[in-house]
Amino acid sequence: MELKLAREELGAKPKPIKLEEIEEAVRKEGNKIFYFDRENSHKDLMEMVDYFEERGFSVYFRTLKYGLSEQDYIYEVHILT
Repeated sequence: MELKLAREELGAKPKPIKLEEIEEAVRKEGNKIFYFDRENSHKDLMEMVDYFEERGFSVYFRTLKYGLSEQDYIYEVHILT
């Protein structure tokens, strides 16, 4: 599965990241916070949460709004070992 990380600038395109890369980073650092772009489907993000929970990780997921528009949001996922 491939997800899109949150944009760092408004005009930039979101960078893709594979599930395996996320897992490698979490195992290496012990815990990690990822910010995902609104272009990801909620279903894909929930599948990612299930993937890590099945492997014994604790996962905290929430939607962050950063502006007044309905389109001004990103997803925050905190994964702990």
